[in-house]
Amino acid sequence: MKLQVNGADTYCYTGGKPFNPAQPTVVFIHGVVNDHSVWALQSRYLAHHGINVLAIDLPGHCKSGGDAPESVEQAADFIGALLDAAGVQKAALVGHSWGALIALQAASRLGERVSHLCLVGVAAPMRVSPVLLENSVSNPEQALKLVNVFSRSTLAPPPSALGPGTWVYGANLALGRRVLRSNTQVNVFHRGFKACDSYTNGEAAMRALTCPVLFILGAQDQMTPPKASQSLISAAKDSGKAVTVHTVPVGHHQMTEAPDDTLFALAKFLNR
Repeated sequence: MKLQVNGADTYCYTGGKPFNPAQPTVVFIHGVVNDHSVWALQSRYLAHHGINVLAIDLPGHCKSGGDAPESVEQAADFIGALLDAAGVQKAALVGHSWGALIALQAASRLGERVSHLCLVGVAAPMRVSPVLLENSVSNPEQALKLVNVFSRSTLAPPPSALGPGTWVYGANLALGRRVLRSNTQVNVFHRGFKACDSYTNGEAAMRALTCPVLFILGAQDQMTPPKASQSLISAAKDSGKAVTVHTVPVGHHQMTEAPDDTLFALAKFLNR
């Protein structure tokens, strides 16, 4: 479905079920040069098990209009406006990579409006290699290939992801190309990476939020190694949050490389 958010159309995948504001709601937030489709298995399962799903395309990405966010803080403001547009008073936020930073910042601002926070493939700070930043402008195709190499630990996921024999590397490369071409006005690749690289408020945001937190980390993740999330985990524990850390034996795309493991950890967390 589409919602008007800040004067622009925002695409929200609802998992094949009509959106019902009376049900619990989960907002899924994608990372750089991704869209709502990276959450295909998780969002559809939850939608068919009594939970509202809003798996979004961020502004300026694919099916959503508006200006692509220039910072984590700007994107976090958008999440609050999205909940208002959907008529949702309280929701769980689930984010991957850049989307995890957005979810974290939004949760810290929205307070009691966020029931649960799930951070997948997160790091703080989330520094981006200068080579990748440069190539995202000068040679986006090469940058996409580099990101895919460092993001993946498998050639094909279990059948429940996208079908037997799915080539996750090729599928994600095609998705990145599609996302880039969906916006001819702005380089969403460079803008997203720059937003990640410049965000410095992670630990403060973690201390400020009020909800339980689930970390889903990839043991072989080279983009956001598990050790790079330890400052956030420590900040959450030190400030008295209910914290769960779940590690899966894959790389940076936990949703497609370990789809069932990621889903079951998330479903268990949301049902608390």
